[in-house]
Order: sequence, then structure tokens, then C-alpha cells
Amino acid sequence: MTDAPIRYRPHHFLCSLGFQGKGYSDEFTANMASIVLGRLRAPGGDDTPIQVVGATDDICAPCPKRRGTLCESQDSISRLDTRHARALGLFAGTELTWGEAKRRIVKRVPPGSLSTLCQGCRWLEFGLCDSALNALHDEARLTSEEG
Repeated sequence: MTDAPIRYRPHHFLCSLGFQGKGYSDEFTANMASIVLGRLRAPGGDDTPIQVVGATDDICAPCPKRRGTLCESQDSISRLDTRHARALGLFAGTELTWGEAKRRIVKRVPPGSLSTLCQGCRWLEFGLCDSALNALHDEARLTSEEG
């Protein structure tokens, strides 16, 4: 396992939370699975370092919609990134771990807010991210009740 930070654009924090093995292409899905399942959700994954970037990132690398450091849907992606960066208090250059990112999500993204925060995302209608956000909040609530 490498200690090099994963490079993430702001909206990919919540995408990673909701990821369930679906993507834009087989290569994209395999890459995202490697990052999300192989690193972030693996044992010790909460310690994985992440660096926020303002353009395409490690998730985008094999995306068929990638156009250099941009996306063929750049306007929509920029709007998502702007809303997510604002909601999570992130900016290009921010460094944090996956565990810190999850705590930030719990603190700053309430259940039911994704319809606004993720407006325009084609994955929103599947409810995967809403379910994952609710589960994260439930887990945090249980942890705080136990502690």
C-alpha cells in the first residue's frame, strides 16, 4: 500500500461514499473500485491520505468523458465540485484522511441534502449515495452513543 495521497476533486468524496461497483466504463469502474474498495474501505482505509485538486483526479484517470484535465461535461462537473467544496469546506490543496473526510461529511452534509447538493448528477436517481450517507450518519450516531 502506498502513502501517496489520492488526488480527489471535491464531488468524489460523496461519490466514493456511495460507490457500489457501477461506472461509466469497465476501466473507470475497475479504477474506482481499486481506489474506493481497495484503499478507502479496506482495513486501515480511514488513514488513507487524500489531496483535493481543482481538475481531473485519480478517479477520473480512465474516464471515457475525460478531456485532458477537464471533462466533456465540465460545466456540470464544475457546478458539482463548487457545491461540494462549499458544503465540505474544501479547496484545492486541502489534505485530509478518508476518516477525516467521513467525519466532515457527517458534520456538514445532513441526510436528505443530496437532491440539492448533487443536482444534475446522473447517479442521484439510483439512491446509492443517499443510502450511504444515511448509513454513515447512523454509524456516527451509534459510535457517539457508545462512546
